[in-house]
Amino acid sequence: MTVQKALFIGEAMIEISGEAGALKLGFAGDVLNTAWYMRRLLSAADWEVAFFTATGRDIHSQAMRSFIRQSGIELAGSPELEAYLPGLYIIHQENGDRRFTYWRKNSAARHLADDGDVLWQAMVDANVIYFSGITLAILPLARRLSFLRSVKRARLRGARVVFDPNIRRELWSSQSQLRAVLSNAARLADIVLPSFGDEREHFRDASPIACAERYSRWGVPEVIVKNGGSLMAVISEGRTEEIELEQAIQVVDPTGAGDAFNAGYLAARTLGDTIVGSVYAGHRLALDAISRHGAIG
Repeated sequence: MTVQKALFIGEAMIEISGEAGALKLGFAGDVLNTAWYMRRLLSAADWEVAFFTATGRDIHSQAMRSFIRQSGIELAGSPELEAYLPGLYIIHQENGDRRFTYWRKNSAARHLADDGDVLWQAMVDANVIYFSGITLAILPLARRLSFLRSVKRARLRGARVVFDPNIRRELWSSQSQLRAVLSNAARLADIVLPSFGDEREHFRDASPIACAERYSRWGVPEVIVKNGGSLMAVISEGRTEEIELEQAIQVVDPTGAGDAFNAGYLAARTLGDTIVGSVYAGHRLALDAISRHGAIG
């Protein structure tokens, strides 16, 4: 049996998390988080999990690349760029909520699409391609357009495209740009995994179902609207369904919950589970993720 390839494309960052006096340094990023969980859920005999990004050549970039490889994830030709460094963020816990402080303006990941040929070589043999709104937001305009053209080309060659809009308003120059880019990206996808809270704020959806229906009108075959553990909406093959989920008993750190859900959902679907069964699988993984500090690890 031929080994299939799931390719995740996005930003990897240095993550500092934990309580004051006991901070932990790790590596994370929305797409990388999902790839990390997917590697644990899919058999290595059947699936290669690869992550494409760009890093620097500094000691922290080398540690990041080692972490990714040691996690069983291939780097798929991800370039090393002398002039750039990894992005960094700190998670602050305040009254049970989280706040982030970012340093990413000189991030190497912003240049992951600079060499279109290298990017295409990573994509060309992928069975699944996964990226997010953050992947798009950090790219300069010309590189973003080139990236989306490559995604479209890969889909025409048979790759299944999965997109998490994962909206971060501060990364976009305007609301209109945010809406235009995310809607265009969604139209290239087979599966879209939006979060209702973000979508409601920026697209004015009245409910999770309204959110799912909007993506369906854009031609997305399978839409799974996350809702922070509350009532979710899914659309597949023209059928709309609401799914009620078990509420979390203890939340230590919600960082990366949506990324974990995405991995649990996609792995279950890949292994032939139903949409509802896959939603429950994703939710169970998200509950596990929020029971400890940090996005992964």
